[in-house]
Amino acid sequence: MASSEIRTITLEEARRIAVRAQWLEADSLEREAGDLPEVVEQLTLLPLNPTDIVAPSAEQIAHTRIPSLVHDDVRRAVEVEQTLFEHLGPHRHPMEAWAIGLRAMTDLPWLVAIGRDPSSIHSSASEWLDANGGFHARVLMQLREEGPLPQADIDDAADVPFRSSGWNTDRNVAMMLELLQIRGEVVVAERHGTARVWDLAARVLPPVEPARLDDAWRTWRERWLRSCGISRATHLGDVGEPVRVEGVRGEWRLDPGATAEGFAGRVALLSPLDRLLADRKRMVQLWGFEYALEQYTPAAKRRWGAFALPILDGDRLVGKVDAKSDRDAGALRVHRIHWDVEPDARLLRAADDEIARLAAFLSLRPAMP
Repeated sequence: MASSEIRTITLEEARRIAVRAQWLEADSLEREAGDLPEVVEQLTLLPLNPTDIVAPSAEQIAHTRIPSLVHDDVRRAVEVEQTLFEHLGPHRHPMEAWAIGLRAMTDLPWLVAIGRDPSSIHSSASEWLDANGGFHARVLMQLREEGPLPQADIDDAADVPFRSSGWNTDRNVAMMLELLQIRGEVVVAERHGTARVWDLAARVLPPVEPARLDDAWRTWRERWLRSCGISRATHLGDVGEPVRVEGVRGEWRLDPGATAEGFAGRVALLSPLDRLLADRKRMVQLWGFEYALEQYTPAAKRRWGAFALPILDGDRLVGKVDAKSDRDAGALRVHRIHWDVEPDARLLRAADDEIARLAAFLSLRPAMP
């Protein structure tokens, strides 16, 4: 298609398509806990950040789509119902924070195929894995004979220590397990808080026939676009319809089934890792929203709070809630709401209602400033 023939959509349409793709419209209020696997399949995954400043990211993101969800429903879906499983994605994942998360079990055939693709692991990590053939075999044997095992109980018998420019240096057991998780050989069977308990994938996951590799990668790209609705074309190849967004530079890709027609919005508190704003460049381009996760920023330099929750109002991002869960006091403490717009009475009431809903989900009471 020639450049002059590429369709242009409005900024409002682009935002509404993105919100709808993330299942954040008003009809989310009608979903029930049994819809969780379908929700995760649509989102592609629930990112795992177990930090409990406010709430673990997977639980909060699921609750935002299913307000009637109970906090333990997500973990039950992994450990009891086995409709979800913990997965570590390929290194070419476009957002690092989204590389590890909970996936729908129905996605297993194409995820297994991608995990077995040698390109799913960085070349340096692949070389380290090859140099640790004995360590690899010993980890699998220990899990086979003694598993499932907490990570701390797995012997560090590396032939060659892991080296990196970051904090992974000498984290031999963790790196071996995570690389084997990408390849589909081991899996996190359960978590005790933030501690992972590992087992052989063959003992935990159902047997599946892997998809053809080309089909798997295409599915990965199609599913990514479906969950975004509209995305920059960086990693999508020829998937989707090329479009332009009015007032925004560059070419975008639109999911073939996406439309803004009949959009009905709602107010929602989002996790800092919510897919709607996980691509910070897209967030600025489509919403003009200024935001950063300040969890690792020194307290004196924070603008909005360690784990500030963005506020969605229909197709707009309108503020941030600086909150913290105080388990000892049984309270969800809201220190401040940073508004990017002048809130009217409707928006103020809706934001208070969402804070109260989140507090109830966490078995806490809301403590407002």
